[in-house]
Amino acid sequence: MEKIKIENHSFSAFSWFAGWLFTIGFLHLSFWTGVLAVVVWPYYLGSYISTLAR
Repeated sequence: MEKIKIENHSFSAFSWFAGWLFTIGFLHLSFWTGVLAVVVWPYYLGSYISTLAR
């Protein structure tokens, strides 16, 4: 019988969502600017972390 490994990634999703909400609240963004932050914030976060990884 094969073993099936199940991984749960809900903590990383929650961390991303919590960071996104913190950013919106900290910068006092409006609703539409907050919606735009859904796309922009992960991009800048990823580019910053990729420079640290090098």
